[in-house]
Amino acid sequence: MAVSVATAERGSAPYIISSNGIVEPMQTVAIQSQVGGVLTAVRFKEGDEVKEGDVLFVIDPRPFKAALDQAVAGLARDQAQAESAQRDADRYAALVQKDYVTKSQADQAFASAAAQRAVVQADSAAVDNAQFNLENATIRAPITGKTGSLQVKQGNLVRVGSPPPLVVINQIHPILVHFTVPDRELPNFLKYGTGKPLRVQVTPRGDALAEEGLLNFMDNGVDTTTGTLMLKAHFENGSGRLWPGQFVAVMVELYVEQDAVLVPSSAVQVGQDGPFVFVVGADSKAEMRGVTPGRVVGDRTVIAKGLEVGNRVVIDGQSRLTPNAKVEIEPSPSSDKSLTGTKGGGP
Repeated sequence: MAVSVATAERGSAPYIISSNGIVEPMQTVAIQSQVGGVLTAVRFKEGDEVKEGDVLFVIDPRPFKAALDQAVAGLARDQAQAESAQRDADRYAALVQKDYVTKSQADQAFASAAAQRAVVQADSAAVDNAQFNLENATIRAPITGKTGSLQVKQGNLVRVGSPPPLVVINQIHPILVHFTVPDRELPNFLKYGTGKPLRVQVTPRGDALAEEGLLNFMDNGVDTTTGTLMLKAHFENGSGRLWPGQFVAVMVELYVEQDAVLVPSSAVQVGQDGPFVFVVGADSKAEMRGVTPGRVVGDRTVIAKGLEVGNRVVIDGQSRLTPNAKVEIEPSPSSDKSLTGTKGGGP
């Protein structure tokens, strides 16, 4: 019988969990106006990258400037009246000691001075509020990120907190990817995710290049409906290839088993007595040998028991074989593949 064989080799076998994830921004801010008025300027274009503190919108500041000037003038007037009332109270305090005025008159002067001080404090608060409104007539970016669709245009009347938001800013440098894993993997994440962050690779749909980041969040409970655990990974996203709302394939490397015995997965067959492989000996006879396969690593399978490094296993032509059948080995390109560092899915 003509068969193809490969050699069992030692190699590293990463334990990798595969999942699907969704990209989400690190921060999202829906910009709303804190004052009402006519929008006189828009200082950015839709889709622009903006930095924290950049001016986004300008609302007509004249009403707020007038209100501030009025509040400042009222404060100056009441401060003068408060100083006069305080001087009167001081004079009455001296006169009451000589019985030139009654104690009731002195108390009335003290009360008038205290009332004027309270008026000054109220005026100061009014000035602060007017200053706050004037500053809010200029709307600035609270975070660094990418702007979305512009909901208002120059000349529109803007109302306080009215929907929709003026614009939404998403922070995409860095960015997050959230995904779920079965709850049976929780012990592994607790064991291998303690001490140092786990490496996470994500690949956008239709893209061959992967982005690498670090696991930075594990939910504090398992979803009882789906039996899954939610996790998040942090990516610098310097290339800008990850986009909010994008679906990505996720791979998390929990650990790497060194010196594992690996064979091509096509060599492992399942019979009535369990998994087995055909091993070709020096006499060119095929021996059926029971094995204990472990997890699958790419196109290779870890063999926990039953094989030794250097054993030749049949990877093509097993369907025609019987135990101890004489075989003729055909060259197979797969037999020359390196097994070291191969990566793939979990068990």
